[in-house]
Amino acid sequence: MGQSYLLACPAGGEARLLEAVERVDTAMCRIRDAGKIRARDRIAVLAALNLAFDVADRPLAPSTPAAAPLPAEDPRLASLIERLDQALGHDGQLL
Repeated sequence: MGQSYLLACPAGGEARLLEAVERVDTAMCRIRDAGKIRARDRIAVLAALNLAFDVADRPLAPSTPAAAPLPAEDPRLASLIERLDQALGHDGQLL
């Protein structure tokens, strides 16, 4: 929307920052060009909400690697789960 800001990012993150700036600018321009809202702060909030909704709507990537062993395959995990189950009793069984 023609605004300039001084931004900082971690080393090597310049490309990702520029992509994010482009996404935000595009979203804000789209809202502005629709003609219903002119206040820059409202446009920014709506763009942020739209982008947050898009991110929340994406499927989550697995947080653990696919090669992570299942508890039954890792004797240490199986032993720990068994000990926790014994400590919790039958009502609080983990797995």
